[in-house]
Amino acid sequence: MSSEIDAKLANRILIGLLIGAVAGSVVLLIGGVAPPVLEAARWFATTICDPLGQVFLRMLFFVVIPLVFASLASGVAQLGELSNLGPLAGRTFTLFFLNMAIAATLGLLMMNILQPGNRLDEETSVRLVQEYSGQAEKHVAASEAREKLTPATVVDMFMPRNLFGAFVGNQRGTLGEVLPLIVFAILVGAAGLKLPRERRQRLQDGLETVTDLMTGIVHFALKLAPYAVPAMIFSVVVKVGFDIIIALGLFVIGCVAMLLLHLFGTMSLWIRFLAKRSPAEFFRQIKDVLVTAFSTSSSSATLPAALAAARERLGVAPSTAGFVLPLGTTMNMSGTALYEGCVVLFVAQVFGVHLGLAEQVTLVFLSVLSAVAVAAIPGGSLPLIAGLLATFGIPPEGIGIILGVDRILDMTRTMTNVGSDVATTVVVDAGQKAAGRA
Repeated sequence: MSSEIDAKLANRILIGLLIGAVAGSVVLLIGGVAPPVLEAARWFATTICDPLGQVFLRMLFFVVIPLVFASLASGVAQLGELSNLGPLAGRTFTLFFLNMAIAATLGLLMMNILQPGNRLDEETSVRLVQEYSGQAEKHVAASEAREKLTPATVVDMFMPRNLFGAFVGNQRGTLGEVLPLIVFAILVGAAGLKLPRERRQRLQDGLETVTDLMTGIVHFALKLAPYAVPAMIFSVVVKVGFDIIIALGLFVIGCVAMLLLHLFGTMSLWIRFLAKRSPAEFFRQIKDVLVTAFSTSSSSATLPAALAAARERLGVAPSTAGFVLPLGTTMNMSGTALYEGCVVLFVAQVFGVHLGLAEQVTLVFLSVLSAVAVAAIPGGSLPLIAGLLATFGIPPEGIGIILGVDRILDMTRTMTNVGSDVATTVVVDAGQKAAGRA
């Protein structure tokens, strides 16, 4: 009965997404003839649609921090023995790296074949940079403000002096400094394994209660999703417009194609051959998760729905789901790694900067590393892309060329990130069960 309700909800969310996209497209077409209609639609999107979408998003953000902590600590505590953490972590991080490296390589192959940056005329490039120069400067400044990666900064990233200040003091309304939370949760779970059996069980019960409560709030939020999702999509469409998509059409089509190929191609192979499951059934069971990821552009906001789907519909062991998915939300960013490499190569082509094989291999590696550092929020990769551009001697202001279409591509790459997280979790779970550890 529960899965039937979930399927109906997923279908309603998907229908809402289509309605929002069609309504926005119709308004753009009418607005081409009657500009006041488009102005009114953009006012409606900003005044009505965006706040409705924010209510939905913030209900999800409310639960992320307690849910990440409780699910990850519980996942470690349920391993039974501390020695079981090593194989689980080893499988998880190996698959994370492979996932992102494959995605980044696919993106660069597409860019070398299509070479969309060489097809964008100079006048259009200049116009796009000027139009989005303000936003570009903001992301370039954020990139320059980032501290250089040294052993000391790595320690600060994972273990700040003020643990709670790292995420409670964050004003972005999202996870932000999630790495310290993850380290603390793993330490709590590992320490819990040393408790006497009775006390350890009480700890697990308490953590599972928190997880269940947060999941309940997620279900409340998802009831709003069929109305919030079309509102958010409508807002994106009427604000982005057709002109920018046409100008960058080949780049957008190429990126979307590679993101979908990785999600439904690479991950299908993983599900079939590594997890011994039906890819079609897998994607049917996580349809609502993918739609939520696409519409919110936030891996963090989608984490609660992904955890619920992994445990309730995919039958993943709670210890595995609780360990892999929260880590994946922060570290397993295959869509982001693919996109970052594509943007760097695209802007390089536009500015006539040649990147040879050695530079592109380096770019794959750096895309994987920087994707791990991306905040799981809309547009979180942009400052890091600006940093990558500077690394290869490409003007960082060139990020302005793609800012107009970033929101659309952000939705697709978030869906790829989240789908890959769930697929990786299923593969890790199959490995754990085969080894008798789940």
